[in-house]
Amino acid sequence: MFTERLQILVSPDQRRRLEHEARRRGTSVAAVIRDAVDGELGMVSPDERLRAVEAIGALRGEYLPPDELGALIDELHTAAILGTEPR
Repeated sequence: MFTERLQILVSPDQRRRLEHEARRRGTSVAAVIRDAVDGELGMVSPDERLRAVEAIGALRGEYLPPDELGALIDELHTAAILGTEPR
C-alpha cells in the first residue's frame, strides 16, 4: 500500500526515458520509479519474489540442509577472498 507522496524534478531526457519505459511495460511512470528505487536499494518486488518462489518450487534433485548450505557458502567465500580452491 502506498501512503507516502514524493515529488521530484527530473530532466527532460529522464522524463522521456521514464515515459518510454512505462509505455514499454504497460505501466505508470510512478511504478517504473518505484521499481527503480527497489532495484537500486535492494528491495525485491512482489513479482520477483513470486518468480523466485516458483523457481524454487520447480527445482528437482538433492538439496543441502540450511546449515550445510551456509557452511558451503562460507567456505566458497573464504576461498574466493584468499584466492585458493575450496576443499
